[in-house]
Amino acid sequence: MVIWSRPVRLSAGLAASVAAALAAGFALAQQGHADAAQADHPGKAVYDQFCAGCHNAPEAGSRAAPVASLRRMSAQTLTTVLTAGVMKPIGDQLTREQLRAVVTYLAPAEAPVGTAWLDQNMCPAERRTVDLKPRPAQVGFGVDLENTRRMSAAQAGLTTRDLANLEVAWTFAMPRTSGLRGQGVVVGNTLFYPAGQANHILALDTQTGCVKWATPTPSQVRNSLAYGQLGKGGPMGLVGGDAAGNLVAFDAKTGKLLWRADPRHDKTAPLSGSPLIHEGRIIVPISGSDVGAAMRPAYECCKGHGAVAAVDAANGKVLWTWHTMEDAKPLGRKNSQGAAAYGPSGAPVWSSPAVDVRRGVVFASTGENTSPPATGTSDAIVSIDLKSGRQNWVFQALANDVWNMSCPTGSPTPSNGRPLGANCYFAAEGSVLRDHDFGAGPVVFRGKGGKDVILGGQKSGDVWALDPATGKVLWRQTFGQGTALGGVHWGIATDGVRVFAPISDPNVPKDKSAAGMHAVDVRTGKVAWQWRAAPDCTGARAKIAICGNRYGLSAAPLVIDGAVVAGSLDGRVWVFDAATGRVLAMHDTIATAYKPVNGVAGQGGSIDAAGLFAGDGLLFVNSGYGSFGQAAGNVLVAYRPKK
Repeated sequence: MVIWSRPVRLSAGLAASVAAALAAGFALAQQGHADAAQADHPGKAVYDQFCAGCHNAPEAGSRAAPVASLRRMSAQTLTTVLTAGVMKPIGDQLTREQLRAVVTYLAPAEAPVGTAWLDQNMCPAERRTVDLKPRPAQVGFGVDLENTRRMSAAQAGLTTRDLANLEVAWTFAMPRTSGLRGQGVVVGNTLFYPAGQANHILALDTQTGCVKWATPTPSQVRNSLAYGQLGKGGPMGLVGGDAAGNLVAFDAKTGKLLWRADPRHDKTAPLSGSPLIHEGRIIVPISGSDVGAAMRPAYECCKGHGAVAAVDAANGKVLWTWHTMEDAKPLGRKNSQGAAAYGPSGAPVWSSPAVDVRRGVVFASTGENTSPPATGTSDAIVSIDLKSGRQNWVFQALANDVWNMSCPTGSPTPSNGRPLGANCYFAAEGSVLRDHDFGAGPVVFRGKGGKDVILGGQKSGDVWALDPATGKVLWRQTFGQGTALGGVHWGIATDGVRVFAPISDPNVPKDKSAAGMHAVDVRTGKVAWQWRAAPDCTGARAKIAICGNRYGLSAAPLVIDGAVVAGSLDGRVWVFDAATGRVLAMHDTIATAYKPVNGVAGQGGSIDAAGLFAGDGLLFVNSGYGSFGQAAGNVLVAYRPKK
């Protein structure tokens, strides 16, 4: 059982399983078994058989959430992951009794959270109005349609000088949460926020953190929200992908759930990247789950592939789908455990796409193949016609990168002590085995005189500049050797002159690491400046288990005015001068004590994925990301200029 922070659905039929699991947990607690980790708990044997191999040592290559993070999740989250989510292949092997046992072994044996974490922090009546007349500070993950992650001082309500002198304004903690991955949207004085593992969409007052409205979600929404008009004459809405692979649309004014629709061609694929709304259409990236499911020797690897879909913003009806490849077929062979092999597969679209309105084009990026034969669309950036979904061109950065999580990286001979998995049967057949996909979405850079550029950041540590008309390489810069978790992991940003590439390089020896921030002049392709990250395990930070080897920059950065803001895996927020790279400020979100406004205990952690956003004069930081062996946390931190 490998549980990522990926969305899943809990159907009405499965609600009984959740209730039963909770009831069983309460019964155990009443019998004096408050500590569900006891050696004789019936769920321990199930966990040891199906889960421990990955979750007890996530840094050994599985990338799974550590068991400590699982224990912070609710019974509902655990049950839905196993019955309708990315770990359904494992859940399908369990009897109902085994499912209940492992859930009660992991989930806290305590009363349901309820709504006290919201009710006790509702705004007074005079502050509950949601005013949608102001221009939004951002429309989605990339800030704008072009994915630049660039905000003017007016958009953010913050200047470079402000960013050099911040203080905590308020914090808000999510219950039963080990990681925060979704970015919010700010419109006027309202912050719309996806409290994913807490199963709510929230409208918060930007200045105080009080709750204007809170809508429970059928399944957790954990990617970043998109904001825009839901069809001609429709309301202004919020759209996100939920744990069942559905798009869910909410009325931004009231929080009412308007529609829920499944845009996927493959019903096992998660919606990992964030959607975009443009002129009555929603552009949806579709990823895949085979990469993790292939760890199971009996799994028939692999059948899924990535895609980009356009749906009607009024109702979620699919208008077109661009596929990264044809459907998988039997390869006429079996793995060492007798499971049939399928291919081609993979090339999931993990990240938010960019929309170039001037050209009528969607730009998207893809991941590696998960089974052979290798395709020309993996580890690639692709240009797609916005109106029809027709492919214009594909640029492949790395060919023959066939890999899944049953494989080592870089060599068919395991170098980290892990045996070669049954579904890595192709390891000695020519694959480069790098897992150097594009976890970051493409950026449309507007150059002077119409000399536009498409920018891409890859887990290999490469930053690419492409001709938007042809996909031809204009220049390339490489920072470090790359790793399966970055290199460039979740995103890049631009200030209109430079592109900023955060490098993660977790567990890379310091003398070989490029962890830090790297700025490249887009016009020339030359390095403008570089800043190297370094660990800090002094004082209160000495207790942070990851501080010595996970201190790079993995989350997508954010440009505000003349500054670049970045979050590190060890929980620090860095503010740089965009022109020079000079550090203007640093804020530690892990070694800081918080008193969240909603009364829930809060703890900071790693900053990853969509960790940073801003609006209405505040910088917002998601502190906590328990996946990949990182530091769990549950706090949304709001910073303001010091008074």
